[in-house]
Amino acid sequence: MNSSSKTVVRSSDSDRVLVIMAKAPRLGAVKTRLIPRLSPTAVTDFYCCLLDDTLTLARSLRNVEVAIMCPDSDVNELTRLAGREASVVAQKGEGLAAGLTSVFAHFAEDHPRRTIAFNSDSPHLPRSVLENAFETLAAHDMVVGPTHDGGYYLVGAKASHPTLFARDGMGTSSALERLLARARALALSVGFADPFYDIDVADDLTRVAAELRLAPTRAPRTARWLKEWELVAAQSRTGAGEW
Repeated sequence: MNSSSKTVVRSSDSDRVLVIMAKAPRLGAVKTRLIPRLSPTAVTDFYCCLLDDTLTLARSLRNVEVAIMCPDSDVNELTRLAGREASVVAQKGEGLAAGLTSVFAHFAEDHPRRTIAFNSDSPHLPRSVLENAFETLAAHDMVVGPTHDGGYYLVGAKASHPTLFARDGMGTSSALERLLARARALALSVGFADPFYDIDVADDLTRVAAELRLAPTRAPRTARWLKEWELVAAQSRTGAGEW
């Protein structure tokens, strides 16, 4: 099926939409900053676990429409992976800024609703954070979830603001600062979700592994993968060993 023909079935009993920003799990295309620590194949397998658990997290919220926004070339593959868990929509343009702009143009421009976009690598995010983000958005024009490195893992709005996500600064330590500056320029009120972290570099692997050892049910597939990774890493610690 041609990706441009795919549409989203809107929920009639909810004004809340949760959109996962994702890519198809292809070698060398996802989580590339982990490759010095993991092999490309291991990174791809790990991303599949993250995406699967993130979908489960999203579907655990009641009265929320779940969708995936992705590059046009990834629609068919992600549709197969998501099954009935989520609708899959092709973004217009390339890059994360274009993807986020597409989220709100698609879901909130003609039919204003509380729409939140968040990362595909946050399955360990407590469900309460997402619920509270929707509540915060009810009282503000925007909601943002800051990361500890100066970016953001979550952003929500009730309307489309085409100039909100400029190309400059995406994926940098000033991403949040630049977003908030543009929100101020548009006179938008901003509320905040709890700070959290992405899984981008090797230290993040260690951190999320420790968290999921204590609470594996939060992201069971990811927890199992990380448990095996830690076992292999421990066995190869005396050598160069790459997994």
